[in-house]
Amino acid sequence: MKRWIRNILLGLCALLVMLAGAYWWLFVEGHIPGGVEYALDIGEVRRLAAAARGEKPVEIEVEAVGLFKPPAMFVVAGDGRQPSDVPVFSYRIVYPQTSIIIDTALNEGLAGGNLNSFDAAAFARVQAAMAQSSLIVLTHEHADHIGGLTSHPNLAAVLALTKLTREQIENSAAMLPAKFPEHALDGYVPLEYRKYMSLAPGVVLIKSPGHTPGSQMVYVQTVNGTEFLFIGDVAWHFRNIELQRERARFATQFVIQEDRAAVFGQLSALHKLHEAEPRINIVPGHDGVVVKRLIDAGLMKAQFSGLQSDQRKSEE
Repeated sequence: MKRWIRNILLGLCALLVMLAGAYWWLFVEGHIPGGVEYALDIGEVRRLAAAARGEKPVEIEVEAVGLFKPPAMFVVAGDGRQPSDVPVFSYRIVYPQTSIIIDTALNEGLAGGNLNSFDAAAFARVQAAMAQSSLIVLTHEHADHIGGLTSHPNLAAVLALTKLTREQIENSAAMLPAKFPEHALDGYVPLEYRKYMSLAPGVVLIKSPGHTPGSQMVYVQTVNGTEFLFIGDVAWHFRNIELQRERARFATQFVIQEDRAAVFGQLSALHKLHEAEPRINIVPGHDGVVVKRLIDAGLMKAQFSGLQSDQRKSEE
């Protein structure tokens, strides 16, 4: 074999090896390294949930507003290129006389044509429920969680009900394409707390920066003792927690630009929590299988109910 042909073949082999290594590093490798930690004191969380005076929530409702279908490896590194369901949810914590909204989904325009499906009626119910709630909180500041707030037709009124943290407000670039109108936040006093905060009877906020600087989990304990932990996008699917595997590095470092080490620590803590406390219902940000299981078990109710607009329609 001529030397120049051999050199070309060797060069091609080296190139293939480098490309394979790059593919593995960007799209396959996602295991938790050693030495990452995140402290999650569930005993303290439960204490704070019981500390607020008043009756705890009676039920949890959920709306599935839209559906993305990214490659599975973007959800769990190494899971291949086939589409994976990533639903967009909003949750309603229902009390006898009021409610709290967790996440506000997004409208179809903010999705920029990337949604595979959108339920306009569900989004309308979310916006109606926001106006009739006593509090609104966000697990984090990405558009598919904050977009229903920024696009609300009565923004001033619902913003007065919303507990945005300082980190969420200061990270406006992560909200894009969602954004608040100019001067909408003038005079707004953000929520500030260190690690845990009792928000309402049975509801505790837990700081978990990593996916975004303003990421937080929301612990909910209902009046019958059922426990939920809404973890936002620490994990999109429960499979991230089970396997202790992150999203593909291409997504986390070049698209989402999250703190992988921090998220690794949180996934490890959630894995340990699930092993020690399997009765706590951990709810990832976009896992339709988990939500369906909770609905089928009667632990969560599909669709927001009892809204004033619904009542008026029934009277008509």
